[in-house]
Amino acid sequence: MDRRLFLLWLTIFIDLLGFTLFIPVMPYFGEKIGASDNAIMVTALVFSAMVFLCSPIWGSVSDRYGRRPVILISVVLSAISYVVFAYADNLFWLFVSRILTGIGSGNIAAAQAYVSDMTEPKDRAKRIGLIVGASFGIAFAFGPFIGGYIYHHIGGIASVGWFATALCGLNLLGVIFALPESIKAKDTARAINFKPVSSTFRSLGDTRFRDIFIIGFVYITAFSMMNVSIAFFWKQRYHLDVDQVGFMFAIVGVLSAVSQGGLVGVFQRIWGEKRMMVRGAVLVGFGLALIPFVPLGARAVVPMAADGEPLHQDLDLAFVLMSMVPMILLSVGNACLNPSLVSILSRQASPHEQGEVMGQNMGFGSLGRVLGPGLSSLLYPMGKGLPFWVGGAIMLGTLWLVFDYLRTNYKPLAPAPTPGD
Repeated sequence: MDRRLFLLWLTIFIDLLGFTLFIPVMPYFGEKIGASDNAIMVTALVFSAMVFLCSPIWGSVSDRYGRRPVILISVVLSAISYVVFAYADNLFWLFVSRILTGIGSGNIAAAQAYVSDMTEPKDRAKRIGLIVGASFGIAFAFGPFIGGYIYHHIGGIASVGWFATALCGLNLLGVIFALPESIKAKDTARAINFKPVSSTFRSLGDTRFRDIFIIGFVYITAFSMMNVSIAFFWKQRYHLDVDQVGFMFAIVGVLSAVSQGGLVGVFQRIWGEKRMMVRGAVLVGFGLALIPFVPLGARAVVPMAADGEPLHQDLDLAFVLMSMVPMILLSVGNACLNPSLVSILSRQASPHEQGEVMGQNMGFGSLGRVLGPGLSSLLYPMGKGLPFWVGGAIMLGTLWLVFDYLRTNYKPLAPAPTPGD
């Protein structure tokens, strides 16, 4: 692997590791500060709203001044947000922390643009899956497990916050001393996008990107309904403790890392981009819908303590294996769909607008992460399985959008030149 790509992967991985530390502890932290499940879900909505507002701005800044400065600023803002989180003892400071984390969210769009800067169009899906997708997967494999362990065994939420801050410090050093800039000639005449809402929706008028933005938005909406609910679902339906929730996320992360880091190129060779999009939508839809059908098994008789909290009971192999069936479908589906969408966007965009287009794509994804948790917070109290079933139905409905795009606007990869050309 190119040294720059490895350093970029390491940068994204460390940043995402800091973010994923908090996933399994949020339901338990909410109980500690007296916040409802809905209130904690709304903090995820607020975070995504800030990403929606800020990603197009950061994307255009990276086009003008370079990818590296944006990644540096993102890391610093993330560190500040984690310090606030370490001292959060009520819902107000939790919201402040999530707002700061959302504002400093420009690194993923900048990283995707970085990969596009130095990669031929035919290799972008594979490399974006390897660099960005695998970073997500491995971070999800280790982050929730480490976060759950620190919260439960070392020092509660403060220790989780300070550990995430330390990771940001390590990340900052890596970017400063080891990550070079990917843009050879910066476009200093390019205007910075200070109207993210209007520009994001105005981008729907550009037929090069419109359909992909919409497909990605619907896909992220459906998927984020699962992301924001599943820790609560595992805790309340299956009586998992914080360590066990972290362990389950670790398994999901390993599956995602293997799928996006190792299988995207294989899928591309075997199926091609068009079939990957269709099969990705189908697999994600069925994966979401199957989550609530995992049987309780031995988890139906978990003993309770005097305070009403479940006592620790080891996870049985049957429960873990059954839980992995929908997660395997989701992991493979994501590996098919997400890198394909980003690859199509990157080759449709000209070199000087890569950052802004990736930022707009992040903006639409973040809008989906606003709508998804919002729907989840409404549906989950009505029935714990509803966010997963509705999300699955939405995702399967996306097939209509995918087929319409492939029939009308899809432009395949240009054939590779032959040696004689």
